[in-house]
Amino acid sequence: MKKSLQFIPFFCLLLFNAVAQQPANNKKGKLQFKISFASPVSEQPLTGRMFLVISRTDSIEPRLQVGRYGTQFFGVDFKNLQPSKEVIVDGSTLGYPVNDLKDIPPGDYFVQAVLSKYTEFKRADGHTLWMHMDQWEGQDWRRSPGNIYSKVQKISINQSADQSIKLQADQVIAPIQVPADTKWVKHIKIKSELLSKFWGQPIYIGATILLPKGYNENPDKHYPTVYEEGHFSLAAPFGFKENDKNQFYKDWTTDDFPPFIAITLQHPTPYFDDSYAVNTVNNGPYGDAIHKELIPEIEKQFRCIREGYARLLTGGSTGGWESFALQVLYPEFYGGTWSFSPDPLDFHNVEGINVYEDKNAFYKEFEWYKTPTINTRFWATGDARLTSQQRITMELVNGTKGRSGGQLDIWSAVFGPIGDDGYFKPLFNKETGVMDTSVARYWKENFDMRYYLEKNWTTVGPKLVGKLHVFAGRMDDFFLNFGVYHMEDFLTKTTNPAYNGSFNYGERGGHGWRPYSSGQLIREMAAYLKKTHPDIN
Repeated sequence: MKKSLQFIPFFCLLLFNAVAQQPANNKKGKLQFKISFASPVSEQPLTGRMFLVISRTDSIEPRLQVGRYGTQFFGVDFKNLQPSKEVIVDGSTLGYPVNDLKDIPPGDYFVQAVLSKYTEFKRADGHTLWMHMDQWEGQDWRRSPGNIYSKVQKISINQSADQSIKLQADQVIAPIQVPADTKWVKHIKIKSELLSKFWGQPIYIGATILLPKGYNENPDKHYPTVYEEGHFSLAAPFGFKENDKNQFYKDWTTDDFPPFIAITLQHPTPYFDDSYAVNTVNNGPYGDAIHKELIPEIEKQFRCIREGYARLLTGGSTGGWESFALQVLYPEFYGGTWSFSPDPLDFHNVEGINVYEDKNAFYKEFEWYKTPTINTRFWATGDARLTSQQRITMELVNGTKGRSGGQLDIWSAVFGPIGDDGYFKPLFNKETGVMDTSVARYWKENFDMRYYLEKNWTTVGPKLVGKLHVFAGRMDDFFLNFGVYHMEDFLTKTTNPAYNGSFNYGERGGHGWRPYSSGQLIREMAAYLKKTHPDIN
């Protein structure tokens, strides 16, 4: 988490309130947009989703404002669209944060269209899906190479008159430029045979490797590794920057800094910018691909200590869940985890939704009344920032059938079963909020980490002693601290063996709270290794 364009800040409530205060107008006209793509960018018909973005400013392109300022946008699917044929955005098209085009306040705006292309995946399980193929951008339709967008156009909206506005997508987003290798930072990208077979299309995974000081000068020395899990990024681990020479650069390049090889992995899926690094029925065998294809290739090319005790894990949010889950599911492959603000380790609170007890994802139901379920809060005050219904609507506008690239959709793709149509079976109805108890049971049996450890502690526990270290702010913006509480409740009561790890909390910490810097974290990891394996160099 939180990309969501799960990384979307939620200033949209302000816009929603502004719209609610507009006076009623009984003489509203019909507003529509007609969007096409030009034949020079594609002679072939395309399938995908068309986005219309409406912004108040053109300080940056409107498409790049989506997910940053709560900018208004609409989305509509299309199939086999011919060049110059039009996709219509009108009053029947769902938008966000304003849901209906007729409720856009009159005024001057900047508009832009983006065509997100879908690829046909004929999967090995017999299902055929149309989804967006990641182009090494991290599942982001706003900037995905090959997607087509229009020039920015300034318009005036007058809701009292009929308006039909035409836009043509004729600009193609350029390929991503992978950073060049340097003395310190290296890159790997491989075709995964396992994932390509599953998806029926070439699927690539990769890694960015940060080498320790003295690596080239000591050709016979092997090093422990730290895997920093998290969202798709081509940047160096831990924010290492050679040009800026930031604090972590200064730490990493000092003579007395513990020598590690630091690694971040790239494993985007057609559902999200990150697979969650486990095998799932919807995403495919990403766990196998990482552990049987990618990590062996990394350890072949670089002088890593190829022992479980010397592979350490860390990460925050999505990476917090991954680092914890990988340590639990591969208890001997890794030697310890330091997991920060992990996505739900227990499903009693999934961004406000109680998967096991709530009847509806949109609200909490009491004897005489209902209250909206809060999805996100302002950590400093605890005030509501976004409701569950608003968040779910936002993802639905980004993509139908779970193709939003958003947080709730990827959790459903990872944690949930396959639906009859080949896309994941949703935990709840996105229009009504009604929960599906059969899907909730699947989530529990397969990916509730607390439940997994409760069932398997006698066999898994002995392999995890001293390895689990979890950190969370008690005012986590997305309520992720509650999953940590539930995990702590179980682990602190374990015997035969006792888990012998640690939980640390920031009393007023929000999402991403950390008690120390990346440099301090690695020093703590080094001390842990020295304690558990005194002979390590």
